[in-house]
Amino acid sequence: MTKIIAEIGWNHMGNVKLAKKMIREAKKNGADLVKTQIFNTKNLKSGPWDSDGRREIYKKAELNKIKFKQLFDYSKKIKCKFFASAMSVEDAKLIKEINNNIIKIPSMESRNQPLIDYCAKNFKNIIISSGTSTLKEILKSCKNIPKKKLTILHCVSSYPCKFTDTNLPKIDLFKKYFKRVGFSDHTLGIKASVLSLKYKPIYIEKHFTTSKALPGRDNKFAILPNELKSLKDYINTNFEINKFKGKNYLKCEIEARKIYSGRWSKK
Repeated sequence: MTKIIAEIGWNHMGNVKLAKKMIREAKKNGADLVKTQIFNTKNLKSGPWDSDGRREIYKKAELNKIKFKQLFDYSKKIKCKFFASAMSVEDAKLIKEINNNIIKIPSMESRNQPLIDYCAKNFKNIIISSGTSTLKEILKSCKNIPKKKLTILHCVSSYPCKFTDTNLPKIDLFKKYFKRVGFSDHTLGIKASVLSLKYKPIYIEKHFTTSKALPGRDNKFAILPNELKSLKDYINTNFEINKFKGKNYLKCEIEARKIYSGRWSKK
């Protein structure tokens, strides 16, 4: 059955108390895994974020090793699977010290071969988002990762992504090359995620927040707890109605068969 990754990213703005609340609410409302992001703004190149204030926001949202450990320990305490994305080898090393079971490589680093190769050697499970990359580039990036430990997420790196740009059939394209394929959904709401169930993604990743009034771009298109719960309900319902229960009639039909079969025929 499809699992949900609730991406709290840097919506917590570096506030451990708020991050714990997000983790708690995500688990409570159906998330199977919760993910944050590890980065260090000292490694951030010059760009438009220097003129629009985002560098300062990124700096405030950083999670150092102590904070990440606090969140990992808290998640473990409430029995929530918690992991992180890495933007560089340096970030991956920090994550590995706390949790070497699973790591995510975001779309913008999906062609970062040194990072990918490091993760291939040091983590048991690797998730890579495919946004901004061609199929050929993804295949090249993942050449050193055993298929059993790799998951590719179909992703369109547009924030928010238009429904007309979602390109859901690409999930099936990736399945021709990779054993484990999921969907990282950047559209508003949960409609695209629900429709993606047709393609049986192993994961659906959605940005998650507890309030759209919080600062930062991601909070504006992230889903809220009630939307996460609805998505979980849809996934559970989709699983139930698509379960194959055999080629004969079901137990729920026994009484109808007994009472109503042939009732309009004269013996």
